[in-house]
Amino acid sequence: MSINNPLDSLPDMAVFARVVDAGSFSAAARQLGLTPSAVSRQVARLEGVLRVRLLERTTRKLRLTEAGTAAYDRCQSLWTAAREVLALSDTHTAQPRGLVRISMAKAVGRQLIHPLMPGFLRAYPEVDVQLVITDRVVDLFEDGIDLAIRATDTPPPGLAGRPLMQLRHGVYAGPAYLAERGTPIHPRELAQHSCLYLGEDERDRNWRFRRDGVDTSVRVSGRYVANHSEVRLEGALEGFGIASLPEFAARAHLRSGALVPVLQDWEHQTDYAGTAWLLYPPNRFLAAKIRVWIDYVVEHLAATPVGDRARPPAQHAGTVQNRRQ
Repeated sequence: MSINNPLDSLPDMAVFARVVDAGSFSAAARQLGLTPSAVSRQVARLEGVLRVRLLERTTRKLRLTEAGTAAYDRCQSLWTAAREVLALSDTHTAQPRGLVRISMAKAVGRQLIHPLMPGFLRAYPEVDVQLVITDRVVDLFEDGIDLAIRATDTPPPGLAGRPLMQLRHGVYAGPAYLAERGTPIHPRELAQHSCLYLGEDERDRNWRFRRDGVDTSVRVSGRYVANHSEVRLEGALEGFGIASLPEFAARAHLRSGALVPVLQDWEHQTDYAGTAWLLYPPNRFLAAKIRVWIDYVVEHLAATPVGDRARPPAQHAGTVQNRRQ
């Protein structure tokens, strides 16, 4: 195959990009519906055409060579361009239609996004929605996800995104519990209290805090442990102890006085605090069904105070231009 006939190598370039994204020949083969040997042959053929090694192969993992890194950056654009071409029909369709699949963590899905969906479905009767509510970090490409909501500093490589909202966590308790056991004034005092924590692994017992640039952590314990924020919330309301919760889960109960914030002058650091991003493949031509979903959610999250979402909005009022819980 001649290097002067780039069209002949396009399939091999696309397969090479998929191997890098998937992390192995076998994973890429599953995604592409090919055998691992066929995928390996296509990558080897591309290396032969280019006369450079693109991947260092070991028994455990693949590593890009310097030439492979440069080639991957360019080959990845093939996937992006292909998605953009295939999305053109949806982009230019006046009526949004089809299925939108969105992944998000449990508390965000249940308490922030789900209450908005009845209004969205009424506003867009030809758009279907699947919420994939999981604390697992999904692969948008492998799992066929259109959008993901994830707490992160910046969009990960290979994805585009826009900031959605700030997620803050705090520690809260019922007033009766604090009247009986006392109110901690320093994180280390939490070791003497009954705490409601995540409990998925031992690290969840180490609560982290920061104040004035100083970090501290404390190992907590308690009689009631649950890996869902709504359960921990209800446990705190029942007086079982001090709970680590997303601020949006506690806000309505703080206003009513059913919960009291603890250690307000400390920042409670968790894997799920930070900026929540809407992440999606880097496609400049988003399908109409995805654009209207993004616009609807962004508008209604901005317009409706968190904690006031017991009832979803009845209808769409227009569009905005432009980690475990």
